[in-house]
Amino acid sequence: MKIALDVDGVLADVIVSWLNYSNSIRPHISKNQVTDWEFWKKFDINPFDFYSELSYCWKNWESLPPTEQNLSSTTKNLSTLGQVDIVTARERSTDSFVKNWLNFHNISYDDYVSVIDGPMKSNLDYDVFIDDSPLNAVKFLENNKKVILYSQPWNMHISNDKLDRITNLSEAIEKIKSY
Repeated sequence: MKIALDVDGVLADVIVSWLNYSNSIRPHISKNQVTDWEFWKKFDINPFDFYSELSYCWKNWESLPPTEQNLSSTTKNLSTLGQVDIVTARERSTDSFVKNWLNFHNISYDDYVSVIDGPMKSNLDYDVFIDDSPLNAVKFLENNKKVILYSQPWNMHISNDKLDRITNLSEAIEKIKSY
């Protein structure tokens, strides 16, 4: 079994760090207001600014919180089911920060794969994708890939019989065992 595990929004709660930064320079936004993938549009935030600020947050990787407790033991358990690769879409300049964060949190994985754009992940050879992006989820389903969607406020509108939804990573283990 080859498992593609996303970072932002699944392992690292980078939006919390971005909100802390954004709220220091803009009107306050709460995580619950981030109800769609391109939420920055409704707050009139330039996409270039948003993505460069997100990259800036990764430069301070030590301060990025995990999405949940016990990710180390959960990813270790996930690794017993097969090959677990970190599969992420990001600027290459942040890869070293992400790897530092993964090591710091003792996240178990076999390989690190970085693509330029999230939907490109669907072209990769994995049996199952664990992701939080609604855009990626749709693309995975279009390509007949198994997808486990990690619930976040920005993906709650996605619903599909072929989609498995989880609220914590340990739930993915049972889902994958059932495949």
